[in-house]
Amino acid sequence: MTLIDTLFPLGWQHYLLGGLTIGAGVALLYLFNGWVGGMSSVFSSSWSFVSKRVFFQQTRFVDTRHWRLVYALGVVLGAFVWRFTLTDGQTQQTSVPAWQLLVGGFLVGYGARLGNGCTSGHGICGLGSLQLPSLGAVLTFMATAFMTANLMAMFTKGLA
Repeated sequence: MTLIDTLFPLGWQHYLLGGLTIGAGVALLYLFNGWVGGMSSVFSSSWSFVSKRVFFQQTRFVDTRHWRLVYALGVVLGAFVWRFTLTDGQTQQTSVPAWQLLVGGFLVGYGARLGNGCTSGHGICGLGSLQLPSLGAVLTFMATAFMTANLMAMFTKGLA
């Protein structure tokens, strides 16, 4: 088994296709409209529909919430297209317990607010526009992800 097969047991081609599609999408969004397509802003602008808290009612969220909802819908539709074209309709499952997914989601959301953006905003849009703060954010995200993955691997091996 080669290193590529070890790292990408389901193949690497769909990752490349996904990366090119996402990159092209955010590039076109910026080139044609001047909009940055980060997902944490989608989250905050969506809350502006239901929450009257001052944070969610900022002009930058209220004025952009319609296109951001369409953007989020594209992400969801993209997942369905992927499922039915690249997996032959097979559902993908994880062995991670629901509580860990919820805690992880909360921590990611908190980190996105703390880091003034998420991995898609900093990693795709920020690095693509050569913003130095985004490089720092991405390096922090990656270091945290590597540490967490290794700690979880050690923890789960210890329980087995």
